[in-house]
Order: sequence, then structure tokens, then C-alpha cells
Amino acid sequence: MSNNPKQVLVALSGGVDSTVCVHLLKEQGYDVTGLVLKMSPAHEDTVKAAEESAGSLGIPLYVRDMTDLFQKQVIDYFAAEYMRGRTPNPCVICNPLVKFRTLTDTADELGIKWIATGHYARLEQNGSEVLLKRGISLKRDQSYMLYRLDQRVLSRLLLPLAELEKDTVRAIAAELGVSAAGKPDSQENCFIPDNDYAGYIERHYGKSKSGVFISPEGKPCGQHAGILHYTVGQRKGLGIALGRPVFIREIDPESGNIYLADSGKEYFSEILLEDVTTISGRPLEPGTAEVKIRSAAPLCGAFVTPLDAKHAKIAFDVPQRATAKGQSAVLYQGDVVLGGGLIAACTAV
Repeated sequence: MSNNPKQVLVALSGGVDSTVCVHLLKEQGYDVTGLVLKMSPAHEDTVKAAEESAGSLGIPLYVRDMTDLFQKQVIDYFAAEYMRGRTPNPCVICNPLVKFRTLTDTADELGIKWIATGHYARLEQNGSEVLLKRGISLKRDQSYMLYRLDQRVLSRLLLPLAELEKDTVRAIAAELGVSAAGKPDSQENCFIPDNDYAGYIERHYGKSKSGVFISPEGKPCGQHAGILHYTVGQRKGLGIALGRPVFIREIDPESGNIYLADSGKEYFSEILLEDVTTISGRPLEPGTAEVKIRSAAPLCGAFVTPLDAKHAKIAFDVPQRATAKGQSAVLYQGDVVLGGGLIAACTAV
């Protein structure tokens, strides 16, 4: 490790957040180096944007081609989950297995102590432990996306945007005169430029299981296009007419059938989590907590019952709409992230 305690390696995408992250660290006296990851053919523009930002900010930039690892850990997983009738969140998986893994490994190779990203979340030292907390800007908070990081990463991570609102970040970028100032926010799936995930999966992995829609009364009511084209909670684009609004309540990957429910019936009282991780590294404890069942969902009260080291039952205080298998449920105590897991099963009201 370098003798310079102010060296930091920043994940640089060339977007407004990572660009301002570099600027703020330089203002704080850090010796900043950039790292951009090429994770798919769709990331060519990301590399170019990062090179432009690094040039305008006057920092060295390393480029790492992580295409093979990203394909194995994220894209293959993403496709397989949709083929199973689940709704994955690739960013949640990518962060610990690709992005932060490469960031820390590269920092180690370069002898750099600190790493940094442009995420909107806070870190707080609590004795020997680092707490992950929601960002000041609750509208932009990204702590949900970081819940699978461990203490080895969090103990060397800097998040310069923790206390900022997005408008402030854009204003700083505009003052700097960098091209990133006017760029739109990054898209949902960075490796699918047109966001047509179903078309992408079909082109690369083949067709998914087909079947029929099953009405709320339990009767077949029309053929569907394949289960990967649909998600739990979806109400639009079903291509059927029952004379009243209906939602997708369940997708059965074995039969290929998609079960519908009437409006107001798409609520669930509890969920089962698998692949549970915690920020502290210690097992979850039974008790009350608040839960996010999607990245943009509000917090809801719940009671947490650990079943073993990797599984837990979450009973909601108030039934929640359209909980989807494959999504992450993240647990909080106030602003502090406890951990979370992947939704494996949902119990209807």
C-alpha cells in the first residue's frame, strides 16, 4: 500500500455523478486516479466518456475489460432469472461481484488505500464497524443498491455525494464546464441500450416458456408471448380484455402460465428471503425493521424472523403490492441498512 494516505481510485463512467465525485475529492486534497470498466459491447461509449472526463479533470485513467466476468456474473444471471419467471435487479448483483470487486482489486494492484464512487448514500464509522446509511437526498438514495457490500469494501470506500442533492451535483458540473453536466441519468440496464430486455434475452438465450393467461376465476383467457415478457404487478400491455382492470399476480415457470388478479387483490402479507447478507457480517436478529421491496419503493414496517444464516421471513405491518420474486428486499433501522436478500416466495393476503 502507498505511503500517501490521500490516494484514491474512483470508478469513473464519465457521467455527472462520477465526474463531480472526482472534482470534490480533488478539492479535499486527494490524489485521484480514475478507473472505467468495460463490461459489455454497450460500454464503448462509457469508456470514451470516462476518457473525456479524466482528460478535462486532469487525472490518470485505467481501463479494465471485465466483459467475461460481467457476462458470467450478471448477464447470464439476469437472463436465467427472467427465464424462471422472476424479476432480477442486475445492479445489486454487479456491485459486489464485478464493480466493487474490480475497484478494490485494482486499488490493491496500484497500492491505493481508498476507493470512491458517485453513489448517493452515506457511510458512518461506528467503533470498528462502518455503517451504510441512506443518502441525504432520499429521492436519489442508492443505499438499496449497495446492501450486498461487506466491511472489507465499506471500510475503504468514500462517497463524496452523500450529503448532496442531484440538482446541486448538476450545478457543480455546469460550473466546471464539463460535458457530463447535461447528460441524462444512466439507464436501468447498462448492457441493453434500448432497454428491451425481453428482445435481448431472446436474441442471446432463445425463447422463454410460453403458456396462457389464467383469469382471476381460474380460466384460460388468452395466449401470452412468453414469460420473460412480463413481470409481477404488470397491468398494461397484456393484450387481453376482461372488461375490468387486472394485474399479473404470479408467473409459473414450470407450466408457463401467468395468473391474473383483480385490482386490489395484488397484495402480499409476507415474503421469504434467500441469499441473505448483512452489512455487519453478523446474522440477522429477529425484530422489527423497515423494508424496501423495490429500489423506488417507500419503506414499510415489518417483523423479521431469521430462519437460518441465509434465509429469513419478513411479515409486513401493512400488506404490500406486487412483491416480485427475484427482486431484493432491503432491511433498515432508521437510516441504517441492516442487510437484505432476494425474494424467493410471497404469501398472498
